[in-house]
Amino acid sequence: MKTVVNIRVNGVEQSHEVEPRTLLVHFLRDCCRLTGTHVGCETSICGACTVLFEGKAVKSCTLLAVQADGSEVTTIEGLAADGRLHPVQEGFWERHGLQCGYCTPGMIMMAVQLLERNPKPTREEICHAIEGNLCRCTGYSHIIDAIEYAARKIAEVKK
Repeated sequence: MKTVVNIRVNGVEQSHEVEPRTLLVHFLRDCCRLTGTHVGCETSICGACTVLFEGKAVKSCTLLAVQADGSEVTTIEGLAADGRLHPVQEGFWERHGLQCGYCTPGMIMMAVQLLERNPKPTREEICHAIEGNLCRCTGYSHIIDAIEYAARKIAEVKK
C-alpha cells in the first residue's frame, strides 16, 4: 500500500507516492530525480548519501521517506546559488578534494554542517567531523585542505 509523502527538497515542494519502506535516498534519487546523493552501502557506514535534514547532516539511507514527510531536505544540488558554487564546493574544486567523486557529495554536506556549527575548525576537528564519511581514493588530506579553504572563504565573505 503506497502513501503520499511531501518533502521540501532544495526549496521545492516534492510530493510523491511511495511504498512505506522507501528510503529517503531512494525518494531523492528515484522520485525527485536528484542523483547527486549517492547510494553506497545502504547500512550507514560510508556516508555517500549524506544530506541536510532539517539543517542537520544525516545519512539518507537511515531514514524512511515517510519519516521525512513534511520536512526540509537539502541535497548537494541545492547548495549552489545564483550559478555560484557554495564555498565548500569551491574548496573541493580548488584544493582537489576529490578523485572518483563518489563520496564527494556526502563529504561536502557533512562539511557544510561542520562550518555552520564551527566556522574555524582545526584540522583535527575536521577529521572528527568527516570520520563517518569514507573515501577510498584521496587519503583525506586534500579533503581536509578543501574544508579549510571553505572556512577561510566563508570568513572573508562575512567580513
